[in-house]
Amino acid sequence: MYGKAFVDTNIFVYAALKSMDNLEKWRLAVELLNSPCSVVVSTQVLNEFSSVLLRQKIADHDIKSRVDNIASDSTVATITLETINMAWNVRHRYKFSYWDSLIVASALQAGCTTLYSEDLSHDMVLDKKLRIVNPFA
Repeated sequence: MYGKAFVDTNIFVYAALKSMDNLEKWRLAVELLNSPCSVVVSTQVLNEFSSVLLRQKIADHDIKSRVDNIASDSTVATITLETINMAWNVRHRYKFSYWDSLIVASALQAGCTTLYSEDLSHDMVLDKKLRIVNPFA
């Protein structure tokens, strides 16, 4: 991972939840998050991450500690009304789900050139400036 990259929730989830079912994804996620680059996340990513870990019955203090670590190692982009309006434009243009559109809008607003996610089309380039990379492809 090089440059300024937006990292979607699923990468953090795989890095946090090591199991026999996802060892390869866990390894790739940890490797990606430990590579040199400037990581950007949004408040949406932090909330989704917390929600997934809560469903996994992880203790609240552990979740808070992990969220604090992600936030301290990243630039946190706040979802604003401008982000929401941009997400609607992204949704209509690319036919993504609303939540994926909000991730894309946050990445574009933050000036990222790469969006790491397994939820969108690998190698797709949006607005001639944001490349989607599925690190598990």
